[in-house]
Amino acid sequence: MDYSSVFVCLMGMGTVFFGLICLIVLTTIMGRLCGLGKKSAPAAAVPAPAAAAAPQVNQQELVAAVSAAIAEELGTDITGIRILSMKKL
Repeated sequence: MDYSSVFVCLMGMGTVFFGLICLIVLTTIMGRLCGLGKKSAPAAAVPAPAAAAAPQVNQQELVAAVSAAIAEELGTDITGIRILSMKKL
């Protein structure tokens, strides 16, 4: 039996879409089953840590590390790099 190329193409695409739909359904079901055991904790019950508790970073060491990384990436000497300012994003 000789199948036309259009039929083979449509059967292939249909098989792929059927498989993708099955994956979506299975992952949705598994997500809901795994989420049943978890209880959502109230957000107000856990206080956020203070911003002052963050460890202090030595600014000179940070500038040196960034300069070394930039020099390595550019393939130049570290003395040719001058960092004017750094801001935390």
